[in-house]
Amino acid sequence: MSDLKLFWEGLTPEARRLWAAGLVFGAYVLLCLAIVLREALRKRAARRAAQALSAGTGASVLVVHASQTGFAEELAMATAKLLGDAGARVTLKSLAEVAASDLTAAGRALFVVSTTGEGDAPDTARRFIREVMGRDVMSGEPALHGLSYGVLALGDSTYTHFCAFGRTLDAWLARHGAAPLFDRVEVDDGDPAALRHWQSHVGVLAGVTDAPDWTRPRYGRWRLAERRRLNPGSAGDAAFHVRLEALEAATWEAGDILEVGPRNDPAETAALLARLGLDPAAPVTAEDGATLAQALSWRRLPHDGTVPATTAQGLVDALPPLPHREYSIASLPADGGVELLVRAMTRADGKLGLGSGWLTAHAAQGAEIAARVRTNRSFHGPLDDRPLILIGNGTGLAGLRAHLKARAAAGRHRNWLVFGERAAAHDYFHRDEIEAWRASGVLTRVDLAFSRDQDRKVYVQHRLTEAAEPLRAWVADGAAIYVCGSLEGMSGDVHAVLVSVLGAETMERLADEGRYRRDVY
Repeated sequence: MSDLKLFWEGLTPEARRLWAAGLVFGAYVLLCLAIVLREALRKRAARRAAQALSAGTGASVLVVHASQTGFAEELAMATAKLLGDAGARVTLKSLAEVAASDLTAAGRALFVVSTTGEGDAPDTARRFIREVMGRDVMSGEPALHGLSYGVLALGDSTYTHFCAFGRTLDAWLARHGAAPLFDRVEVDDGDPAALRHWQSHVGVLAGVTDAPDWTRPRYGRWRLAERRRLNPGSAGDAAFHVRLEALEAATWEAGDILEVGPRNDPAETAALLARLGLDPAAPVTAEDGATLAQALSWRRLPHDGTVPATTAQGLVDALPPLPHREYSIASLPADGGVELLVRAMTRADGKLGLGSGWLTAHAAQGAEIAARVRTNRSFHGPLDDRPLILIGNGTGLAGLRAHLKARAAAGRHRNWLVFGERAAAHDYFHRDEIEAWRASGVLTRVDLAFSRDQDRKVYVQHRLTEAAEPLRAWVADGAAIYVCGSLEGMSGDVHAVLVSVLGAETMERLADEGRYRRDVY
C-alpha cells in the first residue's frame, strides 16, 4: 500500500484526474458487460423455458407479452408455466415477434400487456401496432373468427388513461372476430387480487384446480350460518345455498366476489397422519397453525401416494398452501350476510372438490370460514335506470340474484332474466323469489331454459335466439347485458348468439360503454 501511495502522491494533479477518469470508465465498462451478460443469460433461460413449454401434448395456447419494465413478461411466464404444467402446448412470445399469421393459426391466445406513461403502449408493441393492428380496418384483416382470447391489462389508475393499451388491444381483437374467453382483467399497480383472478381464469382453461396462489389473500373471519340444498332429487350435482356472516367489518355490492380460503377434509388429514405415524398435535412452525394437524388443514395433501417428508415440520414445509376459491356473491349487505350458490363438485377420485367440499360438507354449521370480499368493478351494476338483461345458468344465478336485489331495492323494474338449468321440478333455484319478482313487476320478462324437460335440449342461448326481436328492442332502448355462469360452453355460446343477433359492431360498442359485462368461471 505504501508503494501505491507514493505512486499516487508522485503524480501531477492532471495525471491524477486522468487516472480517476480511467478507473471510472473501466468500472462503467465492467457494469455494461455485466448487464449484457445478465440479459443474454435471461434470454437464453427464457428460450429454454419456451422450448420446454412447447413440448406439451395437450391443447395449444399462445401466450403473448408486451412489457416495458419486465413485469408483464414475468406474469406471462407464470401463466405459461401454469398451462404447461397441465400438459398444454404453450407458445410464449413477445408481442414484437407476433405476426398476423400467428393469431389466425392459434385456437386460443392469452395476452399480458402493460401500459406506460399516459396511455402509451410498450416499446415492444410498436411493430405489432404498425404492421398488424395498423392494417386497413375496413378490409377486416386479419380475420380472427377462429381465435378465443383473454387479456390481462397492467396499468396504474393514477394516470388518466388507465390500462389504455390493454383496452385498445381487447377492442381490436373483438372487432376482428376473436371471441373473448372472459372479460378483460385489469390490474391496478400490481393489485394481487386482480392477479389471483387472472390465475383463476387460467387455471380453469388449464383444468388445474390446486395450483398454489401467486399471492395469498389476507382473509377475514366469517361464520357458516346456513347451508341448505337447493335441488333435492336432481339428477345433477347437488347445489347449495350457503350463508356466511362476517365476524369482522365487511361490505360489498352486487357484482362482487368472495374469495374463500378452503380447508381439507379433516378425515383425509387424519388418515394421512395415521399412515405416517405422526402426532396431529405435534408442534410446528407455520403461519396457519401451531400444530401439525392445523397446518396441514391449509395445505395441499398428496393424492398420488407419495410423501415428500416424514417429519412433522418437514411435511409442513414441503406441502404448498391451498389455493383460494372464488364465488359470486348472491346477496347485499342489507341481507345481513354473504349468500352463495355452491355446486358440490366431484374430483376424479370421487372425493368432493376443494372449495365446494369445504363449504357444502366438511365445515360444520357455525364453523369459522376464512374469506375476503374482492371488489369486482367490471361486474358492478348500471348507475341509472336503464333496462337490464341478466343471462346465466346453474349457480351463475348467484351474481344475477344480487343485481336483482339491488334493482328491486332501488325501484328499478325494467329487468329481464334468462336462466337455464336441468329440470324445472328440481333445479329452479330460488323459484319463489324469482316468481315473486315477476309478479311484483321487478322482472318485466323471464325466459327459462330447462334442458332436460323436453326431448330436444334447450339452453339459454336458444331462448335468446327465439327472443331476437325483443333483444334488439331492449338494446336499442339502452339496455345493458350481464352474463354470469360457466366459462366453458354457456358464455361462449351466448356471446356468439349476441353477435349474431345484434352484430359485432354493436357488441363492441356495448363493451366500450360498459353495457356488456360478464362474470364467468
